[in-house]
Amino acid sequence: GLVPVATLAAHRGHEIEQISRQSQAAAHLVEVTETGFDLVRFALEQAEGHPSVRHVLTVGGPGGADGAGGPGIARTTALERLGSDLSPSEVQDRIAAAQRTVGPDDLAALQLSGGTTGVPKLIPRRHAEYWYNAVAYAQRLGLGPDSRVAHLIPVIHNAGITCAVHAAAAVGACLVLGTPDAMASAELLGRERADVALIGHGHFQALANPAFLQRASSLTSLILSGTKVPVELFDDLERRGLWAGQLFGMAEGLFCLSRRDDPREARLLSVGTAISELDEIRLLEPGTEHPVASGEVGELCCRGPYTIPGYYDAEQQNAVAFTADGFYRTGDLARWETIGGEPHLLVEGRIKDVINRGGEKINAEEIELLLLQHPSIEQAAVVSMPDARLGEKTCAYVVVSSPVDLAAVQQHFAEREVAKFKWPERVEQVAELPRTKVGKIDKKRLRDDIAAVVADQA
Repeated sequence: GLVPVATLAAHRGHEIEQISRQSQAAAHLVEVTETGFDLVRFALEQAEGHPSVRHVLTVGGPGGADGAGGPGIARTTALERLGSDLSPSEVQDRIAAAQRTVGPDDLAALQLSGGTTGVPKLIPRRHAEYWYNAVAYAQRLGLGPDSRVAHLIPVIHNAGITCAVHAAAAVGACLVLGTPDAMASAELLGRERADVALIGHGHFQALANPAFLQRASSLTSLILSGTKVPVELFDDLERRGLWAGQLFGMAEGLFCLSRRDDPREARLLSVGTAISELDEIRLLEPGTEHPVASGEVGELCCRGPYTIPGYYDAEQQNAVAFTADGFYRTGDLARWETIGGEPHLLVEGRIKDVINRGGEKINAEEIELLLLQHPSIEQAAVVSMPDARLGEKTCAYVVVSSPVDLAAVQQHFAEREVAKFKWPERVEQVAELPRTKVGKIDKKRLRDDIAAVVADQA
C-alpha cells in the first residue's frame, strides 16, 4: 500500500528537500555505502525539521543492522530486518490487509516531470492506467511468455517501470536487468538469451560496436529511444538481421511506438503511432488551442486512458499544462507524415526549454536561477550543446561583473547540493546576451553558436 516517489540516485539536497515536502513523504529509503557520498547521513540531515518524514530506511548495511538516528528520527531501520519478528502467515495477513485498502484508481507511484519550470512536478500514476500503459506497450511489440526482455536504463525511470518491470510481468515474460554499462551488460544479455531490448540514446555508441552485438547475439529486436536515430546505425542493425523500431514516451502518459510490420522508412523516420486506439493526439499552434494544418508542425497534445489528467497538487501548473478540454501539452513539436499509406508521427523538436542529457531532463530555467545566485553573475542563459555520447550537455552563457570559470560555477552548484548531472559542463562569458526582436534571449542563436564551436573542436 505504499506509494514510492521516484527520485533519482543523483539527486541531492536541492532536489530532495523540495520533492519530499511536495509529496509529503513519510519515509526516506537510502543505500548504505562504504565509499563516496554518505546517503544515510544525508537522509538524516534531510529529515531534520521535515514536516512529514518519520522514518529513514536503509538497504545494504552490514548484516542489515539498524542504526542510530538523529534529530527527529530515533533510529534508522534496515529494510532487511522489517518483518523479521513476524511469522510468514502474519506477513501474508498484513499484505492482504494493505492490499484491501488499494483500489485500481489509487496512486501507484509519483514520477517526476522533466518540466519547464523550477522544481520537478509530481506525476500521479495510478494502478489501473499504469498497468494498462505497460500491457498496451507489450502487446504492440508482441511480447509473451517466451519473450526475454532486456533493460539497461535505470528502473526507477518511467521507461523502467512501464517497458521493463510492468510490461514483462503483464505478459509473463522474463526480465533481464542489466546496468548502464552496456558492454558489461552484453555478457548478461547473451547468457540469459535476451531477445528484445529498449536502448536509450546513451547506448547508441555501444550498438555501433560489433563486440556488443557479438556478445548479446540472442537479440533480435531493438527499440531505440531518446533522439533521432542515425541512418547509418539503423541500416547497420538491419544488415545484421535485427528488427529496429522507435519509441517516444513520457512519464505523463502517451507512448508512440513503431509497429512490427511498419515499413523501414516509417521505423527510421517516425516514432510510429500511439500504442492504444483510445489515445487522442492533437497538434496545436503553440500557446493556443487552434489545430495546425495537415502536415504542419504543431505542439503535440494528448489525452487518453493512461495520460494523466493533471499533476499532483498543482492547480496553477495544471491551468497552463492542459487545454480546456483536458489535452496534455507535452511541449514537443511534431507533425504527421503519410508513409506506406498510413499517418506516422514525426517529432521535430521541442518548445519546452529542457536539456536531455543521456535521458535525464534538465530544466534550463532552474539552472539559470541557480546561476544568478552567484555574486559575479549578472545575466545567464542555459542551452544544450551537442555531445556524441549523451546527446546533449549543458552550456551556460553568462554576463559577469568579474571573471567566472567552469570550476567556480561547479563549486557554486556543489555548495547548493544540486544533482551533479545538472551542473553546467561549459561556461561561455559574453558581454551581452543576444535578443530576439521582441526582447527575449535568442536561445536558438546561442544553441547554433555552441554547436558550431563543438563541431570545430571535434
